[in-house]
Amino acid sequence: MMLIDFEPGDYVKNPANEDWGLGQVQSIIKNKVTVNFENYGKIVINIENVNLEKVEDENQ
Repeated sequence: MMLIDFEPGDYVKNPANEDWGLGQVQSIIKNKVTVNFENYGKIVINIENVNLEKVEDENQ
């Protein structure tokens, strides 16, 4: 089981898909994280298959 170090409201990015832009975590249910990306829209991500990186400064 992977440890999730972010919570709803936090900003993240998907290093494998940088063109999605900045994403904001909407919800976390078990290993499923719903993120709304600025260039891709809302998507449900299985955190065991995708490595999201938390963005400390949302202006990055």
